[in-house]
Amino acid sequence: MDDSAATTTAKAAGKAEARFGQGFLTDIWYFAALSGDLKSGKLARHELLGEPVLLGRSSSGQLFALRDICPHRAAPLSAGAFHRETSGAETVECPYHGWRFRADGACAAIPSLVDDQAMDVGRIRVRRYPVAESQGLVFVWVGADPRAEPTEPPPVFNGVVGGKPKLVDRMEFAAHIDHAVVGLMDPAHGPYVHQQWWWRSRGSQHEKAKRFEPREQGFAMVRHEPSKNSRAYAILGGEPLTEITFRLPGLRWEHVTVGRRQVLSLTCLTPVSATKTRITQIVWSDHPAFLFLRPFIAAGARVFLRQDGDMVNLQNQGLKYDPSLMWIDDADRQAKWYQQLKREWAASRREGRPFRNPVDAATLRWRS
Repeated sequence: MDDSAATTTAKAAGKAEARFGQGFLTDIWYFAALSGDLKSGKLARHELLGEPVLLGRSSSGQLFALRDICPHRAAPLSAGAFHRETSGAETVECPYHGWRFRADGACAAIPSLVDDQAMDVGRIRVRRYPVAESQGLVFVWVGADPRAEPTEPPPVFNGVVGGKPKLVDRMEFAAHIDHAVVGLMDPAHGPYVHQQWWWRSRGSQHEKAKRFEPREQGFAMVRHEPSKNSRAYAILGGEPLTEITFRLPGLRWEHVTVGRRQVLSLTCLTPVSATKTRITQIVWSDHPAFLFLRPFIAAGARVFLRQDGDMVNLQNQGLKYDPSLMWIDDADRQAKWYQQLKREWAASRREGRPFRNPVDAATLRWRS
């Protein structure tokens, strides 16, 4: 890497060290979509970290991601269509003037040029984002250096069982990803934000002690019996055990086992912009409860997510005044770990060294 590229990488990685609620991590995989969302021969416009991103899948099944701005007159390439070249290769045609781009971002043709107008169109490029599919999920690699390739594969989750997801729910929080992450991992808000007869109430609060351990790019509340006041687990029968894991940049999942049966509830937080975060909740399971109670489980999950969204909107009334935030032990320790993980990730990228997980094993105690 030359000096200018190294400087670009350092500056971009350093953005993650901004104050809480500012900046994004780079050189990392972000969840973008479900594989089933991207149909062959279709183009889709997304926004990721404040940048427009075109996700497309050619008729041959090739998945690609490009910056969704034509360098000619800034029209979104996603509003165009696929074009088959005489070579048989498929390109993306801009809807404005027909400029065509390959999946690697290089320009393949400018139709308005005449034969005696010499121009190396291949030198014109739009940014290409590395993209990968894993377990039916699509991840986009956002590098500090646009030319760099991924340094690791996308994450893999234990518990993706039972075929296609049993539940998928989506919504957007009007918040920076930092606030969305901390809000969803917060263990003490349940009795106040999520008061349902089938979950828990204020009156059912009691002291809890949970063991945490460092995990790859994050941490986990190690496998344990669910709290007795968490009534929703009762529908699974038997003696369920659960483990809850968080991984940078914004992946949180709960893996429940009941004997040989499994439930995996994955929440993916994708930063759309500095003030908007997309939440995608995906549930896989081979448990028979999802055959008979799926509509009720889906309704309950939807209620939970929207209650969190409502609280984010309420919280924004205070955040707009940019107040200092207070963090207490042990209920807010996970939020502190998240901040430490972000700082270490940015530092390791900037210094060109392996990531060193700053989380130490601990037992945390709180009332909820």
